Amino acid sequence: MIQTPEEAAITERAVASFAATADPRLREIVQGLVRHAHAFAQEVELTERELLAGLQFLTATGQMCDGLVRQEYILLSDVIGLSMLVDAINHRSDSQVTESTVFGPFYIEGMPERAYGENMAFTPGEPALLTGRVTDANGQPLPDAVLDIWQTAANGMYSGQDTQQPATNLRGRYRTDAQGRYAIRTILPVSYPIPTDGPVGRLLAATGRHPWRPAHLHFMVEAPGHRTLVTHLFNHDDPYLDSDAVFGVKESLRIAYTPLPANDPIARPFGIEGAVFHAHYDFVLPPVTPA
Repeated sequence: MIQTPEEAAITERAVASFAATADPRLREIVQGLVRHAHAFAQEVELTERELLAGLQFLTATGQMCDGLVRQEYILLSDVIGLSMLVDAINHRSDSQVTESTVFGPFYIEGMPERAYGENMAFTPGEPALLTGRVTDANGQPLPDAVLDIWQTAANGMYSGQDTQQPATNLRGRYRTDAQGRYAIRTILPVSYPIPTDGPVGRLLAATGRHPWRPAHLHFMVEAPGHRTLVTHLFNHDDPYLDSDAVFGVKESLRIAYTPLPANDPIARPFGIEGAVFHAHYDFVLPPVTPA
C-alpha cells in the first residue's frame, strides 16, 4: 500500500473537520471512524465502483429495518462479529458472573408478565421446563428479579417475524420468588437460520458462509442495584455451536436438557403430567458499577 501526500492530506482534513465537536466522546468516536474508514479504503485500494456498491448495500440494509421486529443493521453487526467484540470490550471484568452475549434483532418490548412456572408456548414443540436461581456475585438470592425471555417456535421463527404465531408466543417476563428461584415452561429450542432474504443474507451467500444459529433461549435479566444481563442459554449438543453465524456461543452458557418421564416429581408441581425435557441454570448478576 502506497499513500500519496494528497491522500494523507484528505484524511487529515476530514479528521480535522470534526475537531470542534463539543462532546469529547463524540469527537473521539467520529474522528476514529474517519481514520479507520480511510485506512480501510487505503488498505484494499477501494475502487469507485466498489464504494458505490458498498453504499448501496448499506442503503438496502436500512430499507430492510421496519422499526418493530426486523433490524437488519443489528443482524449485520452480528454476522461480522462486531456485536460480540463490543460485548467483550464492555464485560472485561465480569469473570465472577454469568457471561453475556449478543442481544440479537428480535426482541420486542412490552411482553406479558408471567407467573412462576407458567407456560409461554402457544405453538407445538417438545415440552421443556427450565428452573434455577438468580443471585448476586456472593451467592445471595435476588428476589423479584425479572427474566425477560424470547425464543423461536419449532419452525425456527420468532413471533412478530412469523405472523401466523400469536404475538406473545414464546415471550414473557418472569420474576424470581423470595429465594431467587425461577421456573419457565416452554418448548425445547431449535436451531434456525437468520433471515437470508435481505442484504445480510446475500452477503453470507456471496462469502460462502452458512446462516445457522445453534438452538438457544434469549434472556434479559434485571434486578435493582445490579447490571442488566443480556445472554443466551444454548442446547449443549447443537451441531452449530462451533460455527454460530453471529459468534455468540460461550462455553459457560451451554446447558443440557434431561428427559423426564411422565409424572416426574420435578415437573409435577408445574402441572406437567407428560414427559418433559428439564434443564437447570443459575444466573449471577454483577453489581452496578459506581459512576
